[in-house]
Amino acid sequence: MRGFIEFIRQQGVVGLAVGFILGSAVSKLVNAVITDLINPFLSLLLGMAGDLATASFSVGPAKVLYGDLISVFINFLVIALVVYFGVKGLGLDKLDKPKQ
Repeated sequence: MRGFIEFIRQQGVVGLAVGFILGSAVSKLVNAVITDLINPFLSLLLGMAGDLATASFSVGPAKVLYGDLISVFINFLVIALVVYFGVKGLGLDKLDKPKQ
């Protein structure tokens, strides 16, 4: 068992697992915060009524949904920050043992 734990620590599996677990665990919460709090304020700042994700403009017959891209990008940034500061705050970044 000790050999298995050393292998996991050397290969960085703990950090990878923490990233996946935290990312999936907080994604719904962050998505709700983005959708329910941040996007409405951005819509007001941009002078739009409704949801930011529905913001678009037309070029001929094509409709470019730039609001959805902005919404997904904000969602990604918030999740990345939560995971980063969560790992740093809990000290999980020190679990992996570097190869020598």
